[in-house]
Amino acid sequence: MFLNRRELLSTLMINFYAPGFKSLYFNGRVANSGVTQLWQEQKEDGVHVRPLVIDVEASGFGVGSYPVEVGVALANGETRCMIIRRESDWVHWDDSAESLHGISRKDLSLYGKTVKEVATTLNEWLAGQVVYSDAWGNDSSWLALLFEYANVVQRFKLDSLRSLLDENQLETWHETKEKVTENGCFRRHRASNDALILQETYCRTAEMALISAV
Repeated sequence: MFLNRRELLSTLMINFYAPGFKSLYFNGRVANSGVTQLWQEQKEDGVHVRPLVIDVEASGFGVGSYPVEVGVALANGETRCMIIRRESDWVHWDDSAESLHGISRKDLSLYGKTVKEVATTLNEWLAGQVVYSDAWGNDSSWLALLFEYANVVQRFKLDSLRSLLDENQLETWHETKEKVTENGCFRRHRASNDALILQETYCRTAEMALISAV
């Protein structure tokens, strides 16, 4: 059931729960099933639950590429990140990719966790939940490779962030994302930062779409 204008305004609250970020809390009710489908009945101790977002950085693109870092933005706005140690037959390397994410092959050796550690930890963080990516094709392939080499079953579902967006959000997505990036002083192309940027962009575009519909 859709809320009328009075109901929407009476249940709409701005909730600050992470420094510099805000999102909408709707008391478990939705005004537009296309925009806020994910938010229905999602609340936790009075705090609006954000969509889980994942981002994967890689050695490059195409055949032979592999994940080098994975980052997630959790429902409470917290971010987590892990660098991934290379397997012995992971030899592909694209210098242009390194120039974007800033992770060198030496970094993988010095700071990387094993594929089994990374896969197991991701399951601990995300088990039984839907996690969203803005590059589903690439990220799903790299995560599948990670879990295959780890010999661990992936216990969360990966879906496209695009599936959550309606036309109003799509119209404002790129402009909003640029503002989020600039205002947050993020370093782009690091996995956890990119995941948080996507999560916050989603929340802000959803907020604008809902307000414009009132």
